[in-house]
Amino acid sequence: MKKQIFILLAALCAQAASAHITLDQTKAVAGSYQKLTFKVGHGCDGSATHTLKVILPETVSGAKPMPKAGWKIDTVIENLSTPYTSHGKTISRDVREISWTGGPLPDAYYDEFSVQVKLPETAGKLAFKVVQLCEKGRLDWVEIPTGDQAAKGLKTPAPVLEILEKTEATHQH
Repeated sequence: MKKQIFILLAALCAQAASAHITLDQTKAVAGSYQKLTFKVGHGCDGSATHTLKVILPETVSGAKPMPKAGWKIDTVIENLSTPYTSHGKTISRDVREISWTGGPLPDAYYDEFSVQVKLPETAGKLAFKVVQLCEKGRLDWVEIPTGDQAAKGLKTPAPVLEILEKTEATHQH
């Protein structure tokens, strides 16, 4: 029995050691409004997290971050290279970065940070670069797999969302 418990604890520790910033959802429908939840599984080499910054691809629009008790939200709004129309208005500036600052989130715990966005109309993979600042150090979750490369082979992979065609998503249900 003790050996089984030891094996279970070793497996759990291995999972925690390989934890990254991940998205709660891995797939979503093109052109839909989607809640994206970024899961923070650990701090920086044992140090507590005090800031999480999500950099949004320009094809994502209308970002609205969810408030968290004990955390302050800041957004960076920038000019868009291609304006879009929303509710009859032309939008030429939009949120490009969202930062949650506060906590702190100790290394021994995990938490989730959410934002609602409108996804692009085209299918494909969409990477969200994330910067994690800790009391001691930082982790830049910005590596994007290329070609057939798997994210598992990267040291600090960016969370990736697979955008499905509307017809493709209908067939999956």
